[in-house]
Amino acid sequence: MAERKRWKQYLRAYEACLGATSTKIAPWHVVPADDKKNARLIVAEIILAVFRSLKMSYPKATAQRRRELRGIRRQLTK
Repeated sequence: MAERKRWKQYLRAYEACLGATSTKIAPWHVVPADDKKNARLIVAEIILAVFRSLKMSYPKATAQRRRELRGIRRQLTK
């Protein structure tokens, strides 16, 4: 019961910790852990959102580089 009296202090410390360490480039995400299926779904959605925001694409290869890569592929499949 003595610890329950400190709940507001714990909550303030928790919020201060997240606020001090969560940045735009490395944010914290609070995910409920009492429902595993939904927790995993939330985490998957966060990861997908980050991947989409990266706007990744395959590198462009010159004709010469494509020929080199085909040669390497032939050597590897022998």
